[in-house]
Amino acid sequence: MSETATYDEDDIALAGEYVLRLLVAEEVAAFEARLAAEPALRDLVTEWQEGLATLADEVAETPPAALWPRIEAAAYGEATPGRAGISPWRWLTGGLVAALIAVALFFAVPPGPVAPPTHQAQISAEDGSLVVQAALSAEGELHLIREAGTARPGRALELWLIAEGAPAPVSLGVLPEAEDVRIEVPEALRAAFTGGTLAISDEPPGGSPTGAPTGDVLAAAQVQAL
Repeated sequence: MSETATYDEDDIALAGEYVLRLLVAEEVAAFEARLAAEPALRDLVTEWQEGLATLADEVAETPPAALWPRIEAAAYGEATPGRAGISPWRWLTGGLVAALIAVALFFAVPPGPVAPPTHQAQISAEDGSLVVQAALSAEGELHLIREAGTARPGRALELWLIAEGAPAPVSLGVLPEAEDVRIEVPEALRAAFTGGTLAISDEPPGGSPTGAPTGDVLAAAQVQAL
């Protein structure tokens, strides 16, 4: 994404936050008033939209060998037979790219009729310290309700989807502070919910800097097809 010389770094960052829908209502109104009057600012927003759309290229990286057992233990209470032969996971690399992709997936979903879910999971820690209800609709809207738990001070909770038999999990984003969240799952990932696992890990602010879980796997659960 090229930086338009007319605007400083604050405006460039503001345009990115607008595209990622991270601004509060008052900030959105003020920014959209500027958009109506500043064609170059509209071009900057378009650059952000196009740039974020191209951040899904994957690069190989080998995560810690103990990572899969940690997720297994969180989801099933113990390692599951037959998983040992899974090849090393492939991950997105680059802290900024991974963080932007994670945040970009948390676009706000416009309010409308509630579609019946096709998949659901209760992602919970063994001791109940973290409980997140997840439901995916046929249209790809993932509804998350955090019933218990929160990120530790200075840390973040990141959601992962592990497709059945896949060599790599995919980050679905950093969980925001809101307890009730709706996110749009890309169409290419929706089929992976069938037989898949959802997991939540403890990460630095903004999410994993490597594209792989770097902290403890706090909770995980198999996804149930309805």
